[in-house]
Amino acid sequence: MKQIWVFLVLFLLPAILAQQQKGQEIAQTKVDSTKVIEKINTTRIEKTPQEIQERNQEEIRERVQLQEKVKNITDQVRARIEEETRNIKGAEQKVYQNQNTVRVAVHTLLAMEDLTGGIGKNISQIAREFNNSIQATIRAEERIEKRNKITRFFVGGDDQAAKEIEQQVLQNQIRIQELKKYSRECNCSEEIKAMLQEQIQNLEREQSRLSELVKKEKESKGLFGWIWKK
Repeated sequence: MKQIWVFLVLFLLPAILAQQQKGQEIAQTKVDSTKVIEKINTTRIEKTPQEIQERNQEEIRERVQLQEKVKNITDQVRARIEEETRNIKGAEQKVYQNQNTVRVAVHTLLAMEDLTGGIGKNISQIAREFNNSIQATIRAEERIEKRNKITRFFVGGDDQAAKEIEQQVLQNQIRIQELKKYSRECNCSEEIKAMLQEQIQNLEREQSRLSELVKKEKESKGLFGWIWKK
């Protein structure tokens, strides 16, 4: 029996050792392959100083071009709106001049749709809603501006026009919050984000102006308006 075990050991040992060696060779091959891949990837990632400099210069050129494009959009919108305003006369012209800043902001947002990535359509939709609101507030402000002095003296300001503007301001404040949200989510350049912030601030300033106009108009009671005005 002992002789049989000795025979089995002597017979199987070479095969076992050969199998172990083969396994070690396979493992070493995997390690070597991994090192080769890592080396290739490292080689691909590494860039020469000249390549880095060229890439930096290209990024600077792109930023400058984008800044010029954004500025041109605003300048063109402002020039067009100012030209439209010059063709309007009287009290109506004053109202349009009052709202020129917000009109520029809205039309700039509309023109920037292709520059604001995936949220561009959402921003344009809000801008169109703002544009409709502007038309409503212009009509109401015109009524306030054109209100007869005698009427104002006796019965005070135009409460209905003030309420219409107030309603638009409340809706616009909601729209501004939506614009701020989209501005934070915008996957766009710092230049575009800065432009969005600038237009949002212009919209906020206009709502403050309109709110002050509403307050002033409601406080105008006239000689007899206090009878029915609260």
